[in-house]
Amino acid sequence: MAFEHRSERVLPGHRFALRLLRHLLISAGIVLASLIVGIMGYEHFEHLRLRDAFLNSAMLLGGMGPVDTNLSPAGKVFAGAFALYAGLVFVVAASVLVAPVVHRILHSVHCDLE
Repeated sequence: MAFEHRSERVLPGHRFALRLLRHLLISAGIVLASLIVGIMGYEHFEHLRLRDAFLNSAMLLGGMGPVDTNLSPAGKVFAGAFALYAGLVFVVAASVLVAPVVHRILHSVHCDLE
């Protein structure tokens, strides 16, 4: 999944669209896997039903914070760790999604970063 070298031409539009789609799917996969981890953690530590575990996990991944705040000690540790992890997931997923666009811009202006 390497990008083209600066000595190569910029990708044609249709191939660039496929690259964007691939990166979108990778980002979505990262978020989905993280959501599953959060759901499993809330079900395990807090014994929440699937719907409530999904809500708490989605809210943390979305940066809004948890809905249920009356947690057990183990649930608090999990929620804190998952919140830190969710912040990193946001940065990673956004970077994967934006990387092709930034590369195309830099490639089109022949920006030499070395």
